[in-house]
Amino acid sequence: MKAEKKALKRESIIKAALQLFSVNGFHKTTIPDIAAKLQMSAGNVYNYFSSKDILAQEIIKYTSKALGEEIHKVNMMDVSAKEKIEKIVEIYFMMAQDKPEMIEYFLRVYLSNREVFHQGCEGMVCVSGFITEIMIFFDDSVSSGELRNQDFFSAFGLFMGYLGGMVFLNGEEVLPKPINEYIDDISFNIYNALKA
Repeated sequence: MKAEKKALKRESIIKAALQLFSVNGFHKTTIPDIAAKLQMSAGNVYNYFSSKDILAQEIIKYTSKALGEEIHKVNMMDVSAKEKIEKIVEIYFMMAQDKPEMIEYFLRVYLSNREVFHQGCEGMVCVSGFITEIMIFFDDSVSSGELRNQDFFSAFGLFMGYLGGMVFLNGEEVLPKPINEYIDDISFNIYNALKA
């Protein structure tokens, strides 16, 4: 019971920090800010995370795992690569709409403050939950003959470029329609760019 309570408190710190980092950025958010949001002492936050950098790394693992779990469900579906692409685009866009802090964190903190993620998060280590499921999707789709065989990073860059670009435009309130109304067009474009 004590371990479960500690795990819940740890997750509440991650969620609070995720929101603050996403809105205010990494450098403008302090451990006392996070503690105040949770109505606890900064010292208590340090009992769970020894530094702000360690907390930032745990947040990217947390968001990557959450997104990876959703894509895993898609990977388990017995549908075509084209349908899986549509499902993945839908998940990403819905997450951007329903949990924008997760996508904002990736864009505003993880990609913009790489110095924070050098020790312990080298390469793709901290985003492996998400990356692994995308790799499985590509491997399965190439094996079935639906997508052409190509360098993973080329395919991944194309896929994420579309998704990240649309989420960025949505966040900047540039899109004339709600982001979910672009699912079909973006899925179609990604599929056509990757198909065998």
